[in-house]
Amino acid sequence: MLLGTQRISSEGTLEIGGCNAVELARAFGTPLYVMDEAALRGACRRYRKAFESRYPRNLIHYAGKAFLCTAMVRIAEQEGLGLDVASAGELHTALMADFPPSRINMHGNSKSLYELDMAVRNGVGHITIDNRLEIEMLADVLDRYPGHVQGVLVRCAPGVDPETHRYIRTGQADTKFGLNIADGSALEAVRLVVAKPNLRFKGIHFHVGSQLTDAESHVAAIEAAAELIASISAATGTDCEILNIGGGLGVRYLSDGAALQVEDFADSIVGSLRSSLERYGLPEPILAQEPGRAIVGEAGTTLYTIGAVKTVPVLTGGRGSRRADSRTATRTYASVDGGLSDNPRPQLYEARYEAICASRAAEPHDRVVTIAGKHCETDVLIWDAKCPVLCPGDILAVQTTGAYNYAMASNYNRFPKPAVVLVNDGQADVIVERETIEDMVRCDRLPDRLVKPSLRDGEASIAPETS
Repeated sequence: MLLGTQRISSEGTLEIGGCNAVELARAFGTPLYVMDEAALRGACRRYRKAFESRYPRNLIHYAGKAFLCTAMVRIAEQEGLGLDVASAGELHTALMADFPPSRINMHGNSKSLYELDMAVRNGVGHITIDNRLEIEMLADVLDRYPGHVQGVLVRCAPGVDPETHRYIRTGQADTKFGLNIADGSALEAVRLVVAKPNLRFKGIHFHVGSQLTDAESHVAAIEAAAELIASISAATGTDCEILNIGGGLGVRYLSDGAALQVEDFADSIVGSLRSSLERYGLPEPILAQEPGRAIVGEAGTTLYTIGAVKTVPVLTGGRGSRRADSRTATRTYASVDGGLSDNPRPQLYEARYEAICASRAAEPHDRVVTIAGKHCETDVLIWDAKCPVLCPGDILAVQTTGAYNYAMASNYNRFPKPAVVLVNDGQADVIVERETIEDMVRCDRLPDRLVKPSLRDGEASIAPETS
């Protein structure tokens, strides 16, 4: 499964963006996130074209939560996308990259006063209201800025339960996100917004889930949203200028995995929207979206160095058994120099990946091996990877790691976070520096009571007993 600009070189190694993956590992170290710029830009353009050709009143916001740094912000801006941010940190990143605030949509299910003030102060285009408390909080913030009227969307829960992992479903009735449509909460929130002179109701928003391989959930949610829009018009006399349907379009993680083409997705979305609008006699709103994974997922590859390789017996007989199978079943573990800290998704969502031995990409990948991390957990990245015989020092490339890998990386076991390099036409540029072990203690502080000499050799650590 070669993605984006990936190819196998004449030397039999993996290339990405015209750069030899083994040389990238040597130059920048591993683990290493590699982002394919041509693939990123191609995904942006393909997504825009698919919808703009079918529904001209269209607005695409890139969902920064999938992968965000200042370089990614600049690429999104250059490709004509808006930006979806969900925290003060994401908004700050966008502002540091000089992204136009008017093209930013501020999200979050529990925004702080600081975040709301930051959004208003910097002139973001829309703030998406997630609950009734935020309506009052935002109105109070706006009192500090006389004359400023803030455009808002109201996030709704359409009551749609999509086919995806339970931890990334967001559109069902039982969710922390948004206001329920069926029980009237969403309509009541719109009434409250309309009544605030410093808020301007612009439309509604929903998001049904992530890594979706069909459009069924979106179609059902659009039908529910159209009914709500009609109710809003009847109850308040206010038109819905924007309908934001979130993101969620899935990508290819496995060579035999299903992936919905964005053109087919656009056909289903636009067809459903127009038929729903016609049913209720509604004008066409701006169709807004927030793809994240669909833009960056397949553009990312993570490079690791293979360490220890060991073969162990597979035990049978149930939990606690010490009896090896008489047929001597075995499993081969190949450990890499990363794992849970740079890719938590297998542990969070049971996510599955494929890998290529970048050092020997041309060789048959016909051996089954388990790719394990090096953390103090059973942090298996891939249980049954197809590879050639792996040796210590080989470079392994794990595919489709552009979304939610760097974004969710941690310092577990005090591992420094990897660098991110952007490759294009044979050029590789660092866009996020690798953390150092010194960074692991940069924010540590010692209370005065702990700043004292260590015990000297031979000095008792416990006061001796007295007679």
